[in-house]
Amino acid sequence: MRKPFSFDTQLEAARALVEQLRLEAGVCVDFIGEFAREGAAVDDERFLVENGRFQAFVANGAGLTNLLAELVSVLDALTIKVSADLDSFRGLTAGEKFIGRFSRQRMWRRHSARVRAAPVVERLHDLLVKSDATAALIASCRTLAVDSHKLGERALVDIVEQRRRLVDKIDIARIRIRELNARALTTQGRIGLYGSKTEWERMEEERRTLKIEAERISDEEREMREESQRRERFINLFHVFVDALNTQIGQCNALTRKIVVDTEERLLIYQAQVDTDVPGSTVPISAELFPAIAGPIELFERNMLVPQELEHRKRTADAIFASKFEDFREEDEANAGRPIIDTTKISKRLRFRFLRS
Repeated sequence: MRKPFSFDTQLEAARALVEQLRLEAGVCVDFIGEFAREGAAVDDERFLVENGRFQAFVANGAGLTNLLAELVSVLDALTIKVSADLDSFRGLTAGEKFIGRFSRQRMWRRHSARVRAAPVVERLHDLLVKSDATAALIASCRTLAVDSHKLGERALVDIVEQRRRLVDKIDIARIRIRELNARALTTQGRIGLYGSKTEWERMEEERRTLKIEAERISDEEREMREESQRRERFINLFHVFVDALNTQIGQCNALTRKIVVDTEERLLIYQAQVDTDVPGSTVPISAELFPAIAGPIELFERNMLVPQELEHRKRTADAIFASKFEDFREEDEANAGRPIIDTTKISKRLRFRFLRS
């Protein structure tokens, strides 16, 4: 565990943050849609206000995924602890071995009593409850990000297309300005070639008209250029929002993959405890009771979870998780290659059925 904290408190904080982000995302998406419809009516003062809102959403979104990553990481650490405690049941303590010198029957009774007294099943059940709640939050976060990304990106495409058309108008205006200036220059050069004063005045009037038109179009071009630059600032802001949502989706995918694999690991550990044939070592586990982690539980119910196959997928999931959340890389690397259940420590008497060849 990275630092002492209350899992339930952090879970509630994550739930509250999801709801807060739902409202913030709605405001951001609505503004992008408004800009797509009435971009010309949105001034720079509005940009400052919306920029603060968008940046707050991005920061809160990153805070939420990091919080979810911490919850997933803590659950993984607690699973390691439960697995280690379960490993200790596979062997005998020094006291039990001493009793065994006089009575093997008493030795195994003492061992069985120690196993029964340990709340391993209750701890595993609690981990599954927490896993289900965390997985549900991750799914909610991902749905929010996907829906907001879809709406925001659709409106952003329209805004970018509007600006592209504006840029095309600017290019056309610049070409027209060059043409008018060239004609005015040509007319000016022709004025001195004619001796008639009337002709000179006509051509001078033509030159002035061309220059006036060129200046008018130049003013329009400058206004369109300023409008294009203004729109670009908003587009960059919207891109930050959409990119942040895309990042959140990728992070949620990594979180989902890890918590699914970690849940399968917890179910294997639970099966190992059940296979000790200790009375009271089972608790109700079904897809209906844990809907957010129903997939792994359905595989568990069909006896389709295999420790050896799971180890490879867990290493992969941990590597992807660490690549998305740098703060947890060191912790994950410290546990890299750790077997789900150390089969070398299993005594013949306590060998688990699902590990038999």
